[in-house]
Amino acid sequence: MERILVINPGSTSTKIAVYEDETPLFVKTINHSKEELAPFKEPFDQYEYRRDLVLRTMEENGVTRDTLTAVVSRGGLLPPVRSGAYEINDDMIWQLHYRPENEHASNLGAPIAKSIADELGLKSYVYDPVTVDEMTPIAKVAGLPEMRRKSLGHPLNMRAIAHKYAKDNHTEYEKLTLIVAHLGGGITISLHQNGRMIDLISDEEGPFSPERTGGLPTFQTLKLAAESGKSFKELYNYVKKQGGLMGHLGTNDGREVERRIAEGDEHAALVYEAMAHNISKHIGALATVVHGEVDAILVTGGVAHSKMITDWITQRVSFIAPVHVYAGENEMESLATGVLRVLRGQEQARTFTKVEDL
Repeated sequence: MERILVINPGSTSTKIAVYEDETPLFVKTINHSKEELAPFKEPFDQYEYRRDLVLRTMEENGVTRDTLTAVVSRGGLLPPVRSGAYEINDDMIWQLHYRPENEHASNLGAPIAKSIADELGLKSYVYDPVTVDEMTPIAKVAGLPEMRRKSLGHPLNMRAIAHKYAKDNHTEYEKLTLIVAHLGGGITISLHQNGRMIDLISDEEGPFSPERTGGLPTFQTLKLAAESGKSFKELYNYVKKQGGLMGHLGTNDGREVERRIAEGDEHAALVYEAMAHNISKHIGALATVVHGEVDAILVTGGVAHSKMITDWITQRVSFIAPVHVYAGENEMESLATGVLRVLRGQEQARTFTKVEDL
C-alpha cells in the first residue's frame, strides 16, 4: 500500500491531498486572499508559508509524515520536457528558482515536495508539467521563422483522462490514437498517438474560452496592438483574462450564460454555441494529422460539465470517432495515480537536467 502526499500550489490557492493507493484520505483547497499574499514580493518568497501550510493541513487531517511513502507536486514552468514522472533533484530546484519559463506559484511545488520527502528519506516527483513537449518537428513549424508552435496546455489532466479511457476499455494508452479536449478557463486540444502527445493546439491559437481569446485574426490583432498604446503585459492580460465569454458577455460562468439562454437571450446563445463550434473545428483539424484514424475523442475539464456544450461538440465531431465526456479537472487524482504507476513499476521516472540558457 502506498501513501502519497500531493501538493498543487496555484496563484491564489494551495491544493493538498493524501492518497492511499487510488483512494483519497483527504483533499483540501485553501484559498489565499490578496492580503495574505501581499507581504511576499515574489512567488518564491512564499516558500515557508506554503510549506508550513502543507504540513499543518496534513496534521489537521490526521496524517503523520512518517506514514508517507512518496511526495508528488504539480510541475512548475520548467523548460520543455517529456511526459510522465520526473524525480525532483537539485537541477530542477535550481531551474525553477533561477531560470523558469515564467514566474508562477506552481514553481514552489517541487521545492516544497523535495524538502518534505528528503526529511523522511523518501523520493519526490513532479508529473506531466504544463511544459510537456512531445510534438513532432513538423507540428512546430509556424508561419514566421522567428516563431515556433509551442506545447503549452493541460497535459496532466489530458494524459490522465487518456489513461483512464484506456483502462476503462481494457487496453493500453500506448496502443490508442486519441484526441483530448480540455475545456477550462483556457482550452487546449491534444492529439495522442503511441503513448505520446504528438500535436497540441494551445489556448493562444485555438478556440476562445470562458476567459481567453484563443486565436485571433492576425491583421486585426496587429492593428489593435499598434493603436492601443498598451504594454505587452497589458495586452497579454487582456487576451488572457478579458476574452471569450468574458469579453462578449461579461461573465466567465457557463451556468450564468445558460441561464440567459433559457430566458431567451439570443446573443448569449450565439456566442456560447460559437465556442462549441470553434472547439469542434480544432478537433477536426487534429484528426487530419492522423488521416482521420482516431479511436476516440475525449472531452474533459470544468466546462465539460455543460451538457449543452458537450452535445454541440458531439453533434459536430462524432463522425470522426466516438465522443466520451470526462467532466472535471481531476488534477490531484492525476498526480497521485501518475506517481502510483511509478511506484508500482509500470512507469520509470525520468531525470531532469538544468538548462541555463533559455
